[in-house]
Parts: sequence; C-alpha cells; structure tokens
Amino acid sequence: MVRVLLLASLAALAACKNDVAKAPDPIRPVKVVVASQSAPTRAVTFSGSVKPRIEQVLSFRIAGKIVERKVNIGDRIVPGDVLARLDTTDYSLSLKTAEANVDATRTRVDVAADALARARDLFSKGFVARSVLDQRGLDNDQAKSAYDAARAARDQAENQTRYGDLVADISGIVTDVRAESGQVVAAGTPVITVAPDKGREVAVAIPEQDIRLFSVGEAVTTRYWAEPDLVQAGKIREISGSADPASRTFAVRVTIPDDPRLRLGQTATVTANVANDAPSIVLPLPAIDKRGSNTLVWVVDPGTDTVASRKVTVDGIAAEGVRMTSGVKPGDLVVVAGTQFMRDGLKVRLASPDSETARLD
Repeated sequence: MVRVLLLASLAALAACKNDVAKAPDPIRPVKVVVASQSAPTRAVTFSGSVKPRIEQVLSFRIAGKIVERKVNIGDRIVPGDVLARLDTTDYSLSLKTAEANVDATRTRVDVAADALARARDLFSKGFVARSVLDQRGLDNDQAKSAYDAARAARDQAENQTRYGDLVADISGIVTDVRAESGQVVAAGTPVITVAPDKGREVAVAIPEQDIRLFSVGEAVTTRYWAEPDLVQAGKIREISGSADPASRTFAVRVTIPDDPRLRLGQTATVTANVANDAPSIVLPLPAIDKRGSNTLVWVVDPGTDTVASRKVTVDGIAAEGVRMTSGVKPGDLVVVAGTQFMRDGLKVRLASPDSETARLD
C-alpha cells in the first residue's frame, strides 16, 4: 500500500514539473523607434578662439639702448602714441657733426664759385689758359657735390635721432612686449606686438579626418561662450596646407564681422553644415546591443510581435544618434530600451508612444 502511494506522489510531482515547463514566456513591453534615413547634410561643431587677422610687430629702425617703455600688454594705443624710447645721445652727436660738415661744404661752394668767376674773367682777357678755367669749373662741381652729400648726411642723422622714438601708426591693443628698459637692441629687433582694432577672426583646429569636408569661402556660423546672444555669419578665409605635427589638426581661419563685444582670446564655436558621405540610418545610442564581437539591433516584426537580431555596421556618431550603413532599412521598428533582455523570437508588446521607457520584468 505504501509503495502504491509513493508511486502516485512521484507521478503527481512529474506532472507539476511538466506544467511549469510548459508555462508561456511573459510578453515583454518594449519601446521602439522607426528607423529613418539620415539627412543629406549634418552639422559639425568645433571649438576655437577669437584672434586678430594680423598682428603688427613694431621695432626700432636704429640700434640702441632702451631707456623707457611706456606701454604694457593690454594697453590700447592710437596713431602717434610713443611706445618706447632709445638713448639717442650718440645720434645727437652725429647730427651735430653732420651739421658742421654742411656749414664747411657750403663755404667751399662759395669759395669755388668765386674762383670760377675770376678764372672766367681772366680767361676772357687772355691772362690764363683754358686748362685753368676747366680746373676751376671742376673744383666748383666737386664743392657742390660735397655740399649735397653733407646735407644728405645731415638729414639722415636727423632722421636717426627721430627714430629713437617708437611711435604707433595704427589703433589697436598691445598683445606682447619683447623688450625691457635697459636692454640694448639691434635695428629691427621685435619690441612690441599690436593687434589692430579691426579684422577679427576665429581660429579653429579641424581633425585630419574632417578637413576634406571644408573649403575656402564656405559659410559657417560662429557663437561665443561669453556672449550667448551673439550669433554671426562667418566665412572660411584660410585652411592650413599641412597638419600640426603635434596635434595632427589643420588650422582654419574664419572671417567674422567686427563687433565691439568681442575680445581677443574669447572662446568661440564654429558650426558648419557638411554633406554626409553616404546614405545611412540614424538610431539612438541605446538601440545598439554589443554581444561578443557582434554589433546588433533588435527589430520588431509587427505581424508576429516578435523580435529578431540584425547585425549592423556603425559609421560614426551624429547629433541625432549613431549612423549605420547596413543591417537596418528605413521603416524598421527598432527596440531602444531593454535590449539586454532580447532574444530571437521573443514575444513583445509595443509600448504606448507617449509612455516612458518600459521597464522589463
């Protein structure tokens, strides 16, 4: 009797296990998006800074010792401002020497002119030979030439004395100072760098994989971190012919309208619309499921309400999500929440379009 009861219990337990095994999987709610074709263009943004189009490096035209520097970095200057001065003592002495030479040669010119006049008078009376008259004429010409040379030397010495002042010839801002008082500089040594008031640009560095998308004259949009309300239309003026050896980026200059709110060195962003290389599907990042070496998305079959995996090829990141060039076609319903719970053939239920992302049990 006990044996019969034991066999009956085992049979009942086996039946319960079969019932559990045959229990259907729960239908999981999923959130999906409709795969769409990417736009023919995409926006790319790069950071840069406001720079002057040109910077004028000012230097003395003569050598000497700097005795005074009157400006500092950040100072605003206008034409006529004296920026620095040299010790011109030696040049003043040279000017006095040149002025004395002018006086001496002027006297020789007067003496030579009188001698020539006398020789002409004596020659007309037959008292001197023709050669004497010619010699007096030659002496007169040489005296005049010496006088002209002395005056030129005097003017040069006067200019050199005046060149002892480094004078601004443009309006702008001092951006660099390369010499100090007491320093002896040669002619042409950079002393002060000035950025003109007009001619601002935005300098950006473009990665080498994107530089082919840009061309000189292309229109872009510039924005500024410190001036969020200022949006300007810019134009690419210059693209570097070679990459920076350290960063492997290309320097690009964007011309922008002059605006008094912009200051040198301000942070700027440059946005351009560039053509997409090839048609692609753009999906949100949560739609990507990485399993082993495979990159997958899960596509819902609306006829059977089941999901199936698709291997995809990712082509990069876009503003709207991830670009894909294969594996998905426009109109596919792609799961964007709970992809880690998906398996081929799993029954699903589409979440309401206005509901939050479904939580999977």
